[in-house]
Formats: sequence, C-alpha cells, structure tokens
Amino acid sequence: MSEILTVDLHPVFRSDRDIDQVLRSALFRAAAQKVGLLEIIPGKGSGTLKRRVLAKLGQPSLKKLYRRVESDPGNEGRILVHF
Repeated sequence: MSEILTVDLHPVFRSDRDIDQVLRSALFRAAAQKVGLLEIIPGKGSGTLKRRVLAKLGQPSLKKLYRRVESDPGNEGRILVHF
C-alpha cells in the first residue's frame, strides 16, 4: 500500500470536463488498486486550478473514497490525497 499514483493536470487544464474526468478516474483507480497516496499536480500558477481540484475533491460522492487531502507544504503546486 506504499505505492504512489501521480496525475499531472497540465495537459488538460483548459477543459473543465477533462479535468473532472481525469480526477474521477484517478481517484477510482487509486481506490481500486489500494494505492496509499495520489499526487495531483495542478501547478503553481494563479491557484485557480488548485481551488477547482480541491472543490471537486470536497464533493460528498468522492470524499468517501479517501481519508484526507492536503496541500504539499514543500510544493504549493501539488495536492496529496491519502487513502
């Protein structure tokens, strides 16, 4: 359970639908594979994408899949989802 799954959102940052699909599939894949940590990389930028990702992760249907979410203290362009 020490495996880490990484998802980079840079290739899909312009499309809200693609962002939602990538996040959902990554969460479901990480939960199914019993991954210990999902690393989401929205990038630093203005923080808009990071806020969108955190709002998406806060939805009740997705919140059931993981234990906690945190912003990486050493890198503000990275979100860590613990399972």
